[in-house]
Amino acid sequence: MGRILFFLAEAFRALRRSAAPSLAAIVTVVLTTLLLGVFIPVIKASSTTNENVRSQLALRVFLVPDAGKHQAKALEHKIDRIPHVDRTEYVSKGKGLKILREEVGSGPLSRGLGQLKGNPLPPSINVFPDDPDNLSSINSALTPPGPNGKPKPISPAIETISSSQQLANKIRTVTNTVKVILTVIAALLLVASLMLVANTIRLSIYARRREVEVMRLVGATNWFIRWPFVIEGLIVGLTGAAVAVGMLWLGKATIIDPLSQNFQLIDNFSTVSFVSLVEVLIAAAVVVSALGSGVTLRRFLRV
Repeated sequence: MGRILFFLAEAFRALRRSAAPSLAAIVTVVLTTLLLGVFIPVIKASSTTNENVRSQLALRVFLVPDAGKHQAKALEHKIDRIPHVDRTEYVSKGKGLKILREEVGSGPLSRGLGQLKGNPLPPSINVFPDDPDNLSSINSALTPPGPNGKPKPISPAIETISSSQQLANKIRTVTNTVKVILTVIAALLLVASLMLVANTIRLSIYARRREVEVMRLVGATNWFIRWPFVIEGLIVGLTGAAVAVGMLWLGKATIIDPLSQNFQLIDNFSTVSFVSLVEVLIAAAVVVSALGSGVTLRRFLRV
């Protein structure tokens, strides 16, 4: 216990001696942890949204208006046998109009739908793939090349086919771009924090170089000399992480939580829990501080 108190006292004394570099390192850790605390939920939410949207992507096979239910069922069984088709869903004309009214809601378009005479929507079959990347192959199987080389539907009951492959590609491109940009920024900030923590330890070692020499002469072990510097780096990292977590909690309580109660879109975003996020941020701050201290001690503390 006495040694631990001695190491802590030495670490705090070193931080007071090099107050400006220590403050700069703490501020950098705060900014890095704060931005990581924003980036991680954004990346998680974008990945989850991407997967949710991709899981709902499907081919929509519109049938000719006079297609009977038996003809539609026969086509549905034929589609089910196509490779990579997970399931199919028959949508009658009445069900299609009901879905359209639910999607439109009570706006001006709803009044326009009420003025329609009859039901202009054709019956359709939704074709869900086992993987969204297989949409194009399923589409090709539905319209294989005919005798003249032009695509021909596998059934005369098919009128048109609507594919959401382009939407899937756009979603993937946007989410991947966001991930790459945020990952690069986070990596640069982590490197900057590591270098500033290392610089703080380096200055502390330089200021106490005579003390280190005396401790070596009286027989102090390597780790007895190293521990105050290691603790100094950990204090810098944990202090920065604590300040950043406090700011994130304040932002969550005053901005995110009220918005999630008023806007269903925000509440529906699936991302990491705040407790898990705090654990990751503190772990990242400790790792950065330990690496900064370790690199500096290995290079500049010759004992």
